[in-house]
Amino acid sequence: MPLPDHWIEKMCEEHKMIEPFVSKQIKEIENQKLVSYGLSSYGYDLRVADEFKVFTNVHNSMVDPKNFSDNAFVDIKGPFCIVPPNSFALARSMEYFRIPRDVLTMCIGKSTYARCGIIVNVTPFEPEWEGYVTLEISNTTPLPAKIYANEGIAQVIFFKAKDMCRVSYADRKGKYMHQKGIVVPRI
Repeated sequence: MPLPDHWIEKMCEEHKMIEPFVSKQIKEIENQKLVSYGLSSYGYDLRVADEFKVFTNVHNSMVDPKNFSDNAFVDIKGPFCIVPPNSFALARSMEYFRIPRDVLTMCIGKSTYARCGIIVNVTPFEPEWEGYVTLEISNTTPLPAKIYANEGIAQVIFFKAKDMCRVSYADRKGKYMHQKGIVVPRI
């Protein structure tokens, strides 16, 4: 069962589970409408930072997760990112997460972007994982898609286990632990 907003807020106060933490939904600032972010009823809407890696096939003829090159991307920093048609970009969350040992999360894209053909893919945040979230943003449309930095991009839903896991992500020394920026595939 997903955990309610008061539990999320308590964990953020006591254990710095999300930093920076926004304790309510923000939908506009100074009369400017935003893709919402912050605490919601049963989750937290994270924001995308202003750093993006947009996929390009200029230097590659194949995508290989065991042999992935940094030159498969063009780095972009700014208030928005244009994702080419039928392509994708990597980005990172503005928030840093520290997941408790008895919690697992699922992260799914926000409906505002999904209704525009933009899919956000994020793997679960495992027990005791921590870091900035690397986001994969797919543009499934035949047109360029605009992604707004510093605004909502995906919702994190938290699930608390009855028992502690035997081996956490930290125990395994997971390869994506303590990520600071956008992290490409590692083997």
